[in-house]
Amino acid sequence: MSWSKWILTVFLIIPSSWTYVTRLNTAIKVAERSYAEAKYEESVANHLVLINDFEYKSPELSFDLGLSHQYAEKVDEAQTWYDQATQSPKKMLASFAFNQSGVIAGNKKEYQAALSKFQSALIKDPTNEQARYNYEMLARWLKRDEERKNQDKNKPEPSEFAKRKKAEADRLVEQFRFNDALKVMQEALVQDPTVAAYQDFITTLQEVVEIDEK
Repeated sequence: MSWSKWILTVFLIIPSSWTYVTRLNTAIKVAERSYAEAKYEESVANHLVLINDFEYKSPELSFDLGLSHQYAEKVDEAQTWYDQATQSPKKMLASFAFNQSGVIAGNKKEYQAALSKFQSALIKDPTNEQARYNYEMLARWLKRDEERKNQDKNKPEPSEFAKRKKAEADRLVEQFRFNDALKVMQEALVQDPTVAAYQDFITTLQEVVEIDEK
């Protein structure tokens, strides 16, 4: 091949690669802009263009797609993309993905799964304070919820006497006589242990009376 033909071939090839890079960079900017402008449906479509048209894949792109789907209220799709982002070798990114995935699980009331996701986020990056907060708050709530359930199981069945005293206290509360209502329940509890079935009510009365006395 002559030098002139070789040079012509190079010029024919290079512009094609330049065009690809230019189009790719433009598509990236379009995707970034639609997310920044909170146009999440568009953001999903624009990010998918990068995958489908340019075969461009990265953990960062998966995370962005997760966020876009989540804010577009397509949480199942968001979960799929977050799962991919958790495989990132970048521990901070993987930690963020686990945390967002945990938020979705928590909103779906899949509390144990959410707790596991938050824990994984902390394993990936112990400095992720948002994941730490989410983990600690959910763990405490689950513990308290379990304690409440156990208390409910152990509550006695109120006797007819206990029910009458509760009704009497309710009438006093309607008159804003919280201190009198509390005395009725406390005195009734001394006489009949089954009044403890209304312990939550008694505790609330105590708190109200304490506030009134301040």
